[in-house]
Amino acid sequence: MAIRQMLRRSLSSERRSAEVVPKGHLAVYVGTNEKKRFVIPVSYLNHPSFQELLFQAEEEFGFNHPMGGLTIPCSQQLFVDFISGFSSR
Repeated sequence: MAIRQMLRRSLSSERRSAEVVPKGHLAVYVGTNEKKRFVIPVSYLNHPSFQELLFQAEEEFGFNHPMGGLTIPCSQQLFVDFISGFSSR
């Protein structure tokens, strides 16, 4: 399944059950003003580019995340484009 399709599916699934995150995945909140929840594979945490993105999020937000989860301060489209470049593992 393509990354974009998986993300779309996770966004539509969010409406049904905001609390459920499948095993092997984590929820992140993406956006600068309005934040959307994305469910991504945990394996992305090992990707060097994603680690750099997390470092930038730490610089922006520290460890106090107002959404109750990991918040990434970039546009939602940029995030989708960014992780679409990752190969499935």
